[in-house]
Amino acid sequence: MLHLRIQCPAARTPEVVGLLHKTVGTAHLAVLRGASLDPEGDVVLCDIAREAADKLLQELRVRGLYDEGAVCVDQVDLTLSRRADQAEEAAPGEAADAVVWESLVEETHEESTLSLTYLAMLGVATLLAACGVMIDSAILIVGAMAVGPEFGPVAGLCVALVQWRPRLVARSLVALLAGFAAAMVLTVAFSVMMDAFGLFTETDLEAVRPQTGFIFAPDWFSFIVALLAGMAGTLSLTSSKSGALVGVAISVTTVPAAANAAVAVSYADWGQARGSSEQLLLNLLGIVVAGTLTLLAQKLYWAWHTEQTLGQHLQQSRAAAQQPQRRL
Repeated sequence: MLHLRIQCPAARTPEVVGLLHKTVGTAHLAVLRGASLDPEGDVVLCDIAREAADKLLQELRVRGLYDEGAVCVDQVDLTLSRRADQAEEAAPGEAADAVVWESLVEETHEESTLSLTYLAMLGVATLLAACGVMIDSAILIVGAMAVGPEFGPVAGLCVALVQWRPRLVARSLVALLAGFAAAMVLTVAFSVMMDAFGLFTETDLEAVRPQTGFIFAPDWFSFIVALLAGMAGTLSLTSSKSGALVGVAISVTTVPAAANAAVAVSYADWGQARGSSEQLLLNLLGIVVAGTLTLLAQKLYWAWHTEQTLGQHLQQSRAAAQQPQRRL
């Protein structure tokens, strides 16, 4: 269940209450008259099944409640209520399959911001991967994959394409391009410094690396793995099952490929630099394509499923209304 707190002008409270009454999957409706001081008005409280929340939030946006008041949504981990159970049963579909687009857009908007923390995390991950490729350590490569924060802007780009939000598209692209560019420049400087101390050598870069050689040798498997990882990451993001994101992070070689390309540039090994860059672009392309298609499929399926379920509820209500009432 999700908990909604709606602050609205007193004149619009009947409209909001009526909308909540009509929405399938709501429970525990309460109105606090005059409780809102900023903005001035009433506070309307309500619990709603996750699978019914997206349509309601969109309706509130269309009616201007986001501008005239405020709509706050909290995740409820435990609800002990028969009415809540009935609301979840009445709502179409399953909660794990539902996509709350307003929440998804807000989350990916934050993750797609080119912040100092994002740059620092991506820089550290790339430096860690650089060490991994030079000593041929699979453990360091996996660690760098898990640390890298690049899935945030990639997911933001997918959401922006499906919802067609040009500003989010631009923000995500800037975070990806500028982030990787900064991380790779930092890694080139790091590689030069490590070479000066004798810790990195060109021999290490050119040596046979059975654990990490795949990073600069892209093939069809690189793109297929990226597609599968993008699909899994998007599903885990939309269903709030973030535990799967760790698996996605260690399934693709975006950060290690960027690190290997940077180290190769520092030694003027343009062959490895080109191969690693192709690996990076293939992985990013695969994740974006798979993530966008997954979101489109979810959007279309959920719209169809909701229409079918609501149609069945409407037919059942009409049939119940047409039945003759028993005389007392």
